Amino acid sequence: MKLFFREEGKENKSTIVIVHGLYGSSDNWLTVGKKLGQNFHVYMVDQRNHGRSPNADSHTYEDMTEDLASFFEEHHIEKATIVGHSMGGKTAMAFAADYPEKVNKLIVADISPKNYFELEEKSQYYLHQYILESLKEVRNQQFESREEIADFLKLKLDVDNLVLFLLKNVYRNKETKKFDCRINVDVLFDYLDEIISGVNYRWFEDRMPIFNYPTLFIKGADSEYITDTDIIKIKEIYPEVQISTIPNAGHWLHAEQPKLFMEALERFI
Repeated sequence: MKLFFREEGKENKSTIVIVHGLYGSSDNWLTVGKKLGQNFHVYMVDQRNHGRSPNADSHTYEDMTEDLASFFEEHHIEKATIVGHSMGGKTAMAFAADYPEKVNKLIVADISPKNYFELEEKSQYYLHQYILESLKEVRNQQFESREEIADFLKLKLDVDNLVLFLLKNVYRNKETKKFDCRINVDVLFDYLDEIISGVNYRWFEDRMPIFNYPTLFIKGADSEYITDTDIIKIKEIYPEVQISTIPNAGHWLHAEQPKLFMEALERFI
């Protein structure tokens, strides 16, 4: 699959590839990409079924890993530092495990190599299911404005920051004149089990321990995506891993604490 991408910096610099999370796109990483582009050659990709990359009938981590491998080949990237957030962090971990010769350093932002169904009633699965069902309604109803959509999503989800983030996916289709979503809502809904559970500790069992590349996990102090128990497991997979915690930040730590997030990135890179 030919992924859409944005690019910053000059080609004669070391390469960084940034991979966004669920509902995200390269747009969400422009500020980070521009700052890193002052000293590096930065690619920010849209994963399949997101942003301006093509839609597909499947959405597995194997798919996303091979998409990234094809991107490296297409752009003649011999080796790069990979930065992945959330779902993109799992993609980055899988790519680095399968293609270690292509990885200079691995940076994973606020996600664990974990099956999040293990959290049972605390699992994010039902929240994401509800989000995707709400976005399906946005596509099916005849909204007249983005403001109407915002009000509808606020009633459904009751989290203003989440609504603002999701609205970045909403656009008016020039042909149909209706509002639509850039993400492939139906396929993401069908593959939500894989997104939540994939690239977990068991997936790494025949791959660990990994010493091929320096690894950093960046955690939001207020996020529950990386727990103390998770860190024990992470250190079994990556014995030389560094862990950085960003204070007063949740899951979207790069947006909530951009200065501290950039400092953590730059120190490690």
